[in-house]
Amino acid sequence: MNKSLVACVLGSALLLNGCETVNTTSAGEVGVVRKQHMTTLLSSAQVNQAYAQDYKQTVGDASNKNILDKTSTEAVRVQAIADRLIAQAPTFRPDAAQWQWEVNLIKSDDLNANCGPGGKIIVYTGLIDKLQLTDDELAAVMGHEIAHALREHGREALSKSYGLNIAQQVAIAAGAPASIVEVGNNGVNLLMTLPNSRTNENEADLIGLELAARAGYNPNAAITLWEKMSKADEGAPPEFLSTHPSSSSRTAALQGAIPKVMPLYENARKS
Repeated sequence: MNKSLVACVLGSALLLNGCETVNTTSAGEVGVVRKQHMTTLLSSAQVNQAYAQDYKQTVGDASNKNILDKTSTEAVRVQAIADRLIAQAPTFRPDAAQWQWEVNLIKSDDLNANCGPGGKIIVYTGLIDKLQLTDDELAAVMGHEIAHALREHGREALSKSYGLNIAQQVAIAAGAPASIVEVGNNGVNLLMTLPNSRTNENEADLIGLELAARAGYNPNAAITLWEKMSKADEGAPPEFLSTHPSSSSRTAALQGAIPKVMPLYENARKS
């Protein structure tokens, strides 16, 4: 079986994976309108529930290790910023108002924060302390992570994984040599999975920018945030093999969107 036939088999198998085409969020002022392909075998509610269980375990483990911070000034600060951002989430999807949002600060040197499906937020103290983040910059990070949850990027990634697994099984059943199947899978990974991951990052940047602006945080802080991130992340791989945009392309996209959301920021400051 030649490579072109393997590609056809892979494509056909993806179609066999029951899916729906949706746009999980409204466009907002930043204009994120990409249609997303989600598997019908895994609902939003199922993904949210599964992640909530993992989140509970992570928070429980942190508590047992005495690294869960619920009372410090920093923890109060994180919660306050999160509350303002969460209040703006229904702008992009009304059902987010019913999500069971949770926010926790964990003592760790990790330069990280995330918001999982269903609104489960974790911020690590290393991110704040090492980068000396201002409130505006912290809002940019948290807005970005909340945007991933609003866009259901996690479920989207799982949907791709389902399709690729089915594709591999079909290709092998059709008699493709294992070496050719590997080449085909690597091609699909580079041509589909990684570019879409960068697209997801760009979407999170833009939606997060608008969330922060609507919450009254200066959108220009997104630029200084990623400048700090870039300095802390020297030796990053080339953009074409990375799931994150390069610093230059990320900054350019944010700078192009800031004028769209600046009026929102200015209005929020007046209210």
